[in-house]
Amino acid sequence: MPQLEDADPRFKWPVTVTHPIPAPAESVWAAISAPGNLEACHPFCEKNPVEVWPGPESRDSIHYLSGWVYERRFFRWIDGVGYDLEIGSRGGRSSLVSWRIVPGDDQGCRLSITVYPHLLQRIPVAVRWLPHLVWVRPTLTSYLSSVVKGFEWHVTRGEPVPRNQFGTHPWFSVPKRA
Repeated sequence: MPQLEDADPRFKWPVTVTHPIPAPAESVWAAISAPGNLEACHPFCEKNPVEVWPGPESRDSIHYLSGWVYERRFFRWIDGVGYDLEIGSRGGRSSLVSWRIVPGDDQGCRLSITVYPHLLQRIPVAVRWLPHLVWVRPTLTSYLSSVVKGFEWHVTRGEPVPRNQFGTHPWFSVPKRA
């Protein structure tokens, strides 16, 4: 998995999830590069308004089911392969994110998302490793797993992924009420 060459060296311990998708890489690229794609593919997305699309100057926002709104600002766009972006609340700190499609054969590929989280970055490394290990990494891994599964759902079924399809998430979804 290619790393973000421009990652700030203060960003420690990126979290990566890679998921096989039984579809050609071209189909996965069509899904991840479509404007507003998160509305159909992201299980915690309420809406995904687009400001500028496509390319390395792309900008959109994701409105999560939890009510949080994050802006995405793309700075690298590699046709057919993936992109790199910053994501965060308006005026707030940003995390770095890299999306990559790893081709397989004609019948499948893998989708990888790597996040360099801003959370805990202001805390000294010697102190932040434990909360990262027991809280940030597992929670972010769960989130990213749901996102890549959402793209698989959409690409292989041709329909939008249902909200909270793979379970709720403490940061980004509203728990279902009985």
